[in-house]
Amino acid sequence: MSVTRTRTRRRTAAVLTAALLMPLAACGTDDAGRGTGGSTASGSASGDTPAANLTVLAAASLTDVFETAGAAYEKSHPGTRITFSFAGSQELVAQVSQGSPADVLVTADTKSMDKVKADTGTPAVIARNRLVIATGEGNPHKIAGLKDLADTKLKVVLAAPEVPAGKYSKQILDAQNVTVKPVSQEPNVRAVLSKVELGEADAGLVYRTDATSAADKVDAVEIPDAQNAIAQYPAATLKDSKNARAAAAFVAWLSSPEGQKILRDAGFQKP
Repeated sequence: MSVTRTRTRRRTAAVLTAALLMPLAACGTDDAGRGTGGSTASGSASGDTPAANLTVLAAASLTDVFETAGAAYEKSHPGTRITFSFAGSQELVAQVSQGSPADVLVTADTKSMDKVKADTGTPAVIARNRLVIATGEGNPHKIAGLKDLADTKLKVVLAAPEVPAGKYSKQILDAQNVTVKPVSQEPNVRAVLSKVELGEADAGLVYRTDATSAADKVDAVEIPDAQNAIAQYPAATLKDSKNARAAAAFVAWLSSPEGQKILRDAGFQKP
């Protein structure tokens, strides 16, 4: 089950006015503009980034932070609109392999990105994450760590094995010799979180940022670093993008101070 959200915004009269003034500005940018180090007529508040409608395929765990990031990017890049499609990384990879039209791909692990390396530019890791145990509010079953998830009386839900969060979950459970029989295996980590939020599961392994986004509905039991796994989020442009320059600019912006601050504020760790 994919999580898809689309945001488009109507530009205000100020943008139209700026567009009308650009040709006038061009008339005075000859030697004077170069002499003062100013931008040419093709420049703007966003540099030489062309206006475009971008489609970004992103891992489900990026849903909340990318909504915020997209709004900030659109504000600083007038004329650019971003549509996000959120799903499990394995589903996003399948979409790319099938030729689904898009401009940027961001997955929750490097292995998923590697599967479509023939279709992408060079990826750049933009953030990292860790797993936590999500429980019902107040942690009613007093779950303290991974070993408690082996209790057959608990309803535990995990991401499916082909999903990055599912792979990370299996990795850390196997390392601790913990056997869990999940009541369900979900197609993305947000579906795991939803099961816990709705009380359909007693616990589930999700990313720390997912639990933070639902802090009013779930509790997060931290997993020690020595028992945990580090999730990496690579971002790359898609070679078939019809907006290559604009796509590359967005990917670069995710690693910029502004983009990184938004990711840090949401709980993601440095690349």
